[in-house]
Amino acid sequence: MNLNAAMEKTRELMNASSCSQEAKTAAQVWLDAVGTEKEAEETKKYIAELEADILSVDDVIAFTGSEQGAQLFGADTAKKFHAHAKDLKAAGEKYCDCPACTAGRAVLDLLK
Repeated sequence: MNLNAAMEKTRELMNASSCSQEAKTAAQVWLDAVGTEKEAEETKKYIAELEADILSVDDVIAFTGSEQGAQLFGADTAKKFHAHAKDLKAAGEKYCDCPACTAGRAVLDLLK
């Protein structure tokens, strides 16, 4: 594992506007635990949080096409996100490409 790269990507994740509060909290707790006796335990928790938060393209399509998605993003923005997610799927992508999901996948690749 490249710990420095994982820490850098974790900071990138935390700075992403699309990052959930739960992921930000797990990321900070993990960063604080690096180099301590709690590192292994917090790494497992952090990985679990990232796995729960990273969205598949199908999840993005479903959410942005829903009433909840329209309420959260606004109808026009939800439609744009929906079209983008459909384009991703058509291109063979499996995961959301927002900054948080992209950084989260990179962290998982480094920590697993």
